[in-house]
Amino acid sequence: MAEQLNSLEDLARATGVAAPAAEAAPREPVRDNLGRSYATGKRKDAVARVWIKPGTGKVTVNGKEMAAYFARPVLQMILRQPFQITNVEGQFDVYATVAGGGLSGQAGAVKHGISKALQLYDPSLRAALKAAGFLTRDSRVVERKKYGKPKARRSFQFSKR
Repeated sequence: MAEQLNSLEDLARATGVAAPAAEAAPREPVRDNLGRSYATGKRKDAVARVWIKPGTGKVTVNGKEMAAYFARPVLQMILRQPFQITNVEGQFDVYATVAGGGLSGQAGAVKHGISKALQLYDPSLRAALKAAGFLTRDSRVVERKKYGKPKARRSFQFSKR
């Protein structure tokens, strides 16, 4: 070849092969001036605003302790899952306000918020949380009621006579 190929782009143009994409910049931690990370979690009709900061593992939901607000052990287990997956149990304090939906949906919303806030606080935890599916918003919601039906799909009982 008469001309010198100086860069990968020149080589890519000459051979017709796409140049390799530049690697994405590493994620930076996102924290406020008090050292907290904030995220919003959603599940069904529930929306949770979650702040996490380094601490002793205290979880406060709507001004109450986790055990007082979520009395069922299953719901408490749901809230602890993001910490167990990332092996940081007892290292963060959580303050959450949650509204809408029922207790199960609210627990799922707080879990989603904790997961998002954890990955913002420490981006190295993102891989474990993403592999477990905790960063994906569960988009299933209650189907709306249709007119002429008693519920979303239920029909009135058919009577031939």
